[in-house]
Amino acid sequence: MEYRNHAGNMVSALGFGCMRFPTNPDGSINEPETRRMLDRAWERGVTYYDTAYPYHNGESERVVGRWLAGKPRDKVYLATKLPVFLIEKPEDTMRLFNEQLEKLGVSYFDYYLLHALSAERWDKLLKNGVLETVKKLKAEGKIRKLGFSFHDEFSAFERIVTANDWDFCQLQLNYMDVHDEAGLRGCELAVSRGMSVVVMEPVKGGSLANPPKEILERFHALQPDWSAPSWALRWVSELPGVAVVLSGMSAMEQVEDNLNTFDSLRPLTAEEKDAVAEASRIYRTRTAVPCTGCRYCMPCPMGVDIPGIFRIRNNAAIYGTVDAAKAAYGRMEEKSRQTSCVRCRKCVSMCPQHIEIPEKLAEAHQYLTAE
Repeated sequence: MEYRNHAGNMVSALGFGCMRFPTNPDGSINEPETRRMLDRAWERGVTYYDTAYPYHNGESERVVGRWLAGKPRDKVYLATKLPVFLIEKPEDTMRLFNEQLEKLGVSYFDYYLLHALSAERWDKLLKNGVLETVKKLKAEGKIRKLGFSFHDEFSAFERIVTANDWDFCQLQLNYMDVHDEAGLRGCELAVSRGMSVVVMEPVKGGSLANPPKEILERFHALQPDWSAPSWALRWVSELPGVAVVLSGMSAMEQVEDNLNTFDSLRPLTAEEKDAVAEASRIYRTRTAVPCTGCRYCMPCPMGVDIPGIFRIRNNAAIYGTVDAAKAAYGRMEEKSRQTSCVRCRKCVSMCPQHIEIPEKLAEAHQYLTAE
């Protein structure tokens, strides 16, 4: 197992993400199998375990806490996250923090994150004094390292990352998401400020685990023993400043594959890097709408989230994740969906790609709502 400096601690480069534990038919965590997987990772040198308040409907922290009780506390690096979406008043921060300490059965957190920050959530947290509270908890030793995870545009990331002397941040990065959300620019900015970076979704929620035949053939020609997820993990592990790569493992086969990857990490050769670049190019040829996410079309006067809809439609086309895309579209606020479009065509005049946006939105809506 490779170990790296993560904000002053030497931790395993592979982090066990505790969001996708194996489950029983009723949706509850299969705790015996989960413990077997956690034990296997521990035996093979994984020291970093990442959970959060809402994972598995609030049960992930409890399961991790019961497992952690049998391990030397000073050898395990535990990360969890404040559920910022539940904070409505200043006193909520301490209430939730203390609840997490109790669920995990610990007296401090090695790494504590403000969960899934965005511009809107950041403003809300500032209003409720959350930053001051967690900084006080850090000063008291109940939080050893303070950071945040992030899901928004780069401009929001830049604002948040420069507002405090953070120890680390957690970003969604993989060889397809280099320009999405904070992207590589965010990673570089964090490193320039002396922060270490934890990567989430290195296999894009499993979307890069089963690539098209032409990608898989090239991968196997170069390294027949590497799985497609291993290629994705190896690529992201080389990004400057990346201390930990999280993998949300849900089966023992995934645990073993990831352990083998991080036991044999080495710099990718030029030919191997070319293979990853070619994989990205092949995936992108499947794009349904040539939207670059530049957002010149925004804001829509009717509130339609044009780039958001096109991103969901493209994910379905590129990765074949149709059901997930339909679910994501269904979760969008009604006012931000295509049905609010009045075909004013203001967006068309602003689009540098000259996309016929109203027509493409209608096509996307039909595809994403088809039975």
